[in-house]
Amino acid sequence: QLQLVESGGGLVQPGGSLRLSCTTSGVTLGRYAIGWFRQAPGKEREGVSCIGMSGGRRYHADSVKGRFTISRDNTENAVHLQMNDLKPEDTAVYYCATGPRAYCSGTALSVAPFDSWGRGTQVTVSS
Repeated sequence: QLQLVESGGGLVQPGGSLRLSCTTSGVTLGRYAIGWFRQAPGKEREGVSCIGMSGGRRYHADSVKGRFTISRDNTENAVHLQMNDLKPEDTAVYYCATGPRAYCSGTALSVAPFDSWGRGTQVTVSS
């Protein structure tokens, strides 16, 4: 399995911004679809955003559309999630994931095809 590492989480006030990064070593992330998921206490893990191998196909959940943007940086071998206008309901542990069967359909994001996960990074939105 690929070893993914998330970074960039933290505490931010409502309306603030954070940029999460997903990186790995020894493997080219551009060869895989990448998904960002989040899990709040007491809730199921939900899909937030994903990006296809070429970067052309992208998906953002309705709850984050217009505020979050997923992108690839092949020079850094990373996938970023730019999060703007953060709200308290965005508070969760954010995970990036991938795998040989992972895909980004552009219309929905399911946990099932993703079998390599990072340990997550905490995002807390609070005043």
